[in-house]
Amino acid sequence: MSCEVLVLYFAKSSELAGVRSETLTVSTEITSQQLWDQIVRSHPSLSAIQDQVVLAVRQEYVAIGDELLILNTGDEIAVIPPISGG
Repeated sequence: MSCEVLVLYFAKSSELAGVRSETLTVSTEITSQQLWDQIVRSHPSLSAIQDQVVLAVRQEYVAIGDELLILNTGDEIAVIPPISGG
């Protein structure tokens, strides 16, 4: 089964993707790695930050890896790149 989720891009990820947000159709059961891979397929330039990026699913941080996510239509996925500071 699949659902539609809202993907929000912040800072560098927004620059690389060329959008601030979009709706993606994804599997309702998907690992965080599979979700990231699907996002990168839509925006290959994001692969430049894949070792530093974290995802937030329903406002909770999720490491990119084998963690199984159960998604529902309308869920928010945030792509949060490394934040540079001084």
